[in-house]
Amino acid sequence: MRTREPDAAGRVVVCRSDELGDGDRLLFRVGRRQIGLFRSGGRFFALHGTCPHAGGALCEGPLTGTALPTDSYTYDYGEDGQVLRCAWHGWEFDITTGRSLVDPLMRARTYPVHVVDGAVVVELRRRA
Repeated sequence: MRTREPDAAGRVVVCRSDELGDGDRLLFRVGRRQIGLFRSGGRFFALHGTCPHAGGALCEGPLTGTALPTDSYTYDYGEDGQVLRCAWHGWEFDITTGRSLVDPLMRARTYPVHVVDGAVVVELRRRA
């Protein structure tokens, strides 16, 4: 796992944008904090590595989709590559918002991500 140091404004350059393909992740540390960087649908998302449910290894779990609500008795699969499932207990979180799919009041911490001159930059002091 890579260790990164933030600049004075709380920004961390994590990698080059071409280092992560769609569906890939990169785990890194800033001090004692573990963060997961994900690429999905061509966009980058960063989440705190600890699951708010029970402190599990959130960012080490699979990145999947989920069954969507329907008006009929069918299962429609959607949000592929946007649902992160905690490695410990299987709690699912939307990587775009950090919200739990089970309890929308529970959230994983998210961080804003920008691509600047081909470098992926995560802002630690602001929430996404």
